[in-house]
Amino acid sequence: MDEVRPTSVPQAHGLVPLFPPGLQAIYGECRRLYPEQANPLQVTAIVKYWLGGPDPLDYISMYRNMGCPAQDIQEHWHYVSFGLSDLYGDNRVHEFTGADGPSGFGFELTFRLKREVGETAPPTWPAELMQGLARYVFQSENTFCSGDHVSWHNPLDNSESRIQHMLLTEDPQMQPVQTPFGTVSFLQIVGVCTEELQAAQQWNGQGILELMRGVQIAGGPWLITDMRRGETIFDIDPHLQERVDQGIETEGSNLSGVSAKCVWDDLSRPPEDEEDSRSICIGSQPRRLSDKDTEQIRETLRKGLEFNSKAALPPITSQRQSHERPQSRKDSLESESSAAIVPHELVRTRQLESVHLKFNQESGTLLPLCLRGRLLHGRHFTYKSINGDTAITFVSTGVEGAFATEEHPYAAHGPWLQCFQIQFVEQMLGDLQELNNREETKLPKEYSWPEKKLKISVLPDSVFDNPLQ
Repeated sequence: MDEVRPTSVPQAHGLVPLFPPGLQAIYGECRRLYPEQANPLQVTAIVKYWLGGPDPLDYISMYRNMGCPAQDIQEHWHYVSFGLSDLYGDNRVHEFTGADGPSGFGFELTFRLKREVGETAPPTWPAELMQGLARYVFQSENTFCSGDHVSWHNPLDNSESRIQHMLLTEDPQMQPVQTPFGTVSFLQIVGVCTEELQAAQQWNGQGILELMRGVQIAGGPWLITDMRRGETIFDIDPHLQERVDQGIETEGSNLSGVSAKCVWDDLSRPPEDEEDSRSICIGSQPRRLSDKDTEQIRETLRKGLEFNSKAALPPITSQRQSHERPQSRKDSLESESSAAIVPHELVRTRQLESVHLKFNQESGTLLPLCLRGRLLHGRHFTYKSINGDTAITFVSTGVEGAFATEEHPYAAHGPWLQCFQIQFVEQMLGDLQELNNREETKLPKEYSWPEKKLKISVLPDSVFDNPLQ
């Protein structure tokens, strides 16, 4: 539980040593921006995280920013978190590793919210939003980077707003600070509509943020979130969609994978086959791997299959849902090098004749992205199941570490399936076109390519939440 109170900051130089140095360094940067607001309102965790409290952020300071009318920057509230970095240096929350590297996770979160007419105090709901993101970071140990996206699937302020997801970018005013416990940068949360999130997934977050900076209503130069915004950037300026399409065509997508609701079924051998090492299938008990084999697959996914591929963030649900299945957020798929890992010899890789891939609607809508934005650009895309060890990776020519090939397009390594289907991507894109509009897609949907021995089903979430019913 949090409380709101004015900040109490020691002002006398003689008291500074008693004030936690990491905290003092961030306060110093805030005072540089807001010298007239030495004691802003703060949301404070009543029971601190290191004492067993649920909220990792000790404080969230809230400032009134007057903007800059000459630059079309409107007045807004500016929120700054304290706690993702190491505030204390005594190992109570973060392991102290020295001053040369990152402090704690190396960043704090900020958020800029448009000030409504007549508002005399900042709304406090952004503090809970920031706590939710911080809980994800602490639970998963996955850090955020500029350009990352967060699928929230809920109005950020629990209203009827269209702003239901987030992108992350460098705060335009706050400079990285050096503390005795390492460096701290400031990542700003930017609220976006579903269509803008999807565009960021299909192309890249930085590209969409740059387009938003040029649209005053959508945030302007400082990317200020307006929860009352009812139009997407594509509604405001239809020409922006052409720029996104051109970016996808020329650059492809930076998204290398997502955590998802997915399963796959080997259609080339009967289910009762004792030697069947296929993945989790609807209607059957999950086949578990040993801890060593599971870690092998995760490490392969982490180290990736190619150069210059963006780390992929799992979809993050709103806090109302997160308590139901906290473990679903643990694994983030990363792709940072071309180091191909030889599969563990205890888990044999085998070729399959025919496969059936099953996705929920959210995962299914990413199939065109996977094909158009990744495979056609010689890259890979991975779906990692949030309900088990299952992973489905689509690969193309030139992807290092792939065990699926043109000769054997379906190959399984334990519950990890790879599909090599670059030869008929264009045909699949045409057949899957309707998935781009989820409002018009009635579930279940089935797509079949008998000559390629491939079947794909897009199914309701309930099928994956209750796979044995």
